[in-house]
Amino acid sequence: MFARRRQHFGTPADKATYATLHTASLATPHLREGLTPAAAGRASKHLRDLLGTAAIAICDSTGVLAWDGVGGAYESHHRGDVRQLAAATLRTGRTSVLGPGDVACGDPQCPVRSAVVAPIVTEDRVVAVLVAYSPRSSAALVRATEEVARFVSGQVELAELNKERTRAMEAELRALRAQISPHFIYNALAAIASFVRTDPERARELLLEFADFSRYALRRGGEFTTLADELRNVERYLVLEQARFGDRLTVSLLIAPEVLSVAIPFLVVQPLVENAVRHGLEGTTGVGRITIRAKDSGSEAEISVDDDGAGSDPEVIRAVLSGESDTESMGLGNVDARLRQVYGDAYGLVVETAPGAGTRVTFRVPKYAPGVHATA
Repeated sequence: MFARRRQHFGTPADKATYATLHTASLATPHLREGLTPAAAGRASKHLRDLLGTAAIAICDSTGVLAWDGVGGAYESHHRGDVRQLAAATLRTGRTSVLGPGDVACGDPQCPVRSAVVAPIVTEDRVVAVLVAYSPRSSAALVRATEEVARFVSGQVELAELNKERTRAMEAELRALRAQISPHFIYNALAAIASFVRTDPERARELLLEFADFSRYALRRGGEFTTLADELRNVERYLVLEQARFGDRLTVSLLIAPEVLSVAIPFLVVQPLVENAVRHGLEGTTGVGRITIRAKDSGSEAEISVDDDGAGSDPEVIRAVLSGESDTESMGLGNVDARLRQVYGDAYGLVVETAPGAGTRVTFRVPKYAPGVHATA
């Protein structure tokens, strides 16, 4: 007979710490949506659980965003007073502690007899307040309410940063589309026109490829796609360029199947391939070779684009990637900036080049990253 080992869940302090962290984690996803009535409403229950109070309210200058706690006639009375109670803290940014004379409704059965009003601040600006209602105030409740308000402030500020990042990503994409379209559309249509009389069926096929390429490149929607979809569009682009250059352009794709489902920022591979075509073939009379690789590197996928063209001065590329040069090298600066915005500075482009030695552009992406999800 073996005695069953009793599981040890830690001390009461350990359990309390776990419960607090778990409750905070339940509120976090809602607060990361921003301080909207819907998000504040979903987060308020968890915030009240953190404080253990009779009720809480979240209020901004427009009115009450959320209420959780005592209901019925009690809620009707106290919810109507929230904006007035919040006014001083919204104006000064200082915590207010209110007693029965300011809060109580006169009903002896009502558990709301005091309130602590703490500011929710982003970028040194009071954007809302957290009001904690209880039968009596205490120094511990004041400190707890201020800490929870600081937690909410941090999450709301992160939500604002995410919105700014999304706006910046959208602006970068618009700039990239504006840059690619005039150059490529003119050349693609010229190549298609050259086949209209000599090979109408080929011209038709190329028009369909061009339509699919344009639909993808100019689409509206999410800022992420799968590597498989991005490479499919690269193939469309290359079909159109091979119609233009013929046997002068040879392409090799070495793609590990296991990374095809990895989510990546939209339009990060095609600009690198377009850069390789331009620098590998334009202005020359020989054959240009381009190799596109995607390989599995453990927790990351590594993508590279090589060409055997004229190469570049490394200082010129460095200036483009650092933003010091106004000369855009076919989207390299744009792609580098967007990769760093999404994944951090460790995930920018790595460019290996020299005059007469061709160019290799490489970047890595985590296979799984918070907030990075491909959309249709």
